[in-house]
Amino acid sequence: MAGRKIAVVGLGGIGGVAAACLSLSPENDVTACARRPIETLTFDHENDRTHIPLRTLIEPHHAEPVDWVILCTKAQDSASAAPWLANLCTPETTVAVLQNGIGHQERVAPFANGAAVLPAIVYYNGERLAHDHVRLRHIRGHDLLVPQGPLAERFAALFKGTPIDVGSSEQFVTYQWRKLLINVIANPITALTRQRLGIFHRKDIQDLSLAILKEAVAVGRAEGADLNENEAETIMALFLNYPPEAGTSMYFDCLAGRPLEIEALNGAVVEAARRHGIAVPLNLTMLTLLKAVSDANAGN
Repeated sequence: MAGRKIAVVGLGGIGGVAAACLSLSPENDVTACARRPIETLTFDHENDRTHIPLRTLIEPHHAEPVDWVILCTKAQDSASAAPWLANLCTPETTVAVLQNGIGHQERVAPFANGAAVLPAIVYYNGERLAHDHVRLRHIRGHDLLVPQGPLAERFAALFKGTPIDVGSSEQFVTYQWRKLLINVIANPITALTRQRLGIFHRKDIQDLSLAILKEAVAVGRAEGADLNENEAETIMALFLNYPPEAGTSMYFDCLAGRPLEIEALNGAVVEAARRHGIAVPLNLTMLTLLKAVSDANAGN
């Protein structure tokens, strides 16, 4: 019998990959909390395909307390996960939040029933090919990053022996902003153009992206992130090494006609900019356009 009871809430690309990898460890007893049951999850990684038996729950009232919750819903869906968290969490539970943006603890703690909340930065690319089929692509470096401390060590142990590499850092806020910088160009531009990351090899898209990044860097530095003067150029150079065939969560959501988590990305930049009196017209433009798309997708 596995020793660690783990519930993965949200079985999109990120959550599906997390559930698949966690299930590969014999130390983990994994339950997926999803909209529809999945008996077998197909997991593609590099040149391998694995078929993983998966226990799923579709009703929150069937859930019981666990040691770990891996929360993989979109940021704007955190409140909708409250019924799951209410049944899965106790003060002895830890909720690892694998979401885009910043402010994970503030967003999730009100629903966590006294559980500890551990923010995590997701670097891997998880693509949902079907409701029961996901693909993992590694980008570079760690696949997940969390704040340094005892919870980080326990969290990393969950993925020991799996394809997911977990790191930790004392400079977590800075890395959060660096990931946000990637997301404020990757997600909105792929969603608006409906093209994968190869679109960023266009010079005009690179110029636009650099301008968006420079606005966000100024805001991040005002928020206390240790970002360099040439941070925008560094992020852009790094980003151009990403697989051109990879998509983003907002790209896939846009194609599927789902609401978009723009408020947690460019919206977070705009909100922080307002607090510091910094003008961010390009980020505001991205926010405005994608909110209109998101509202249309939601039927508003």
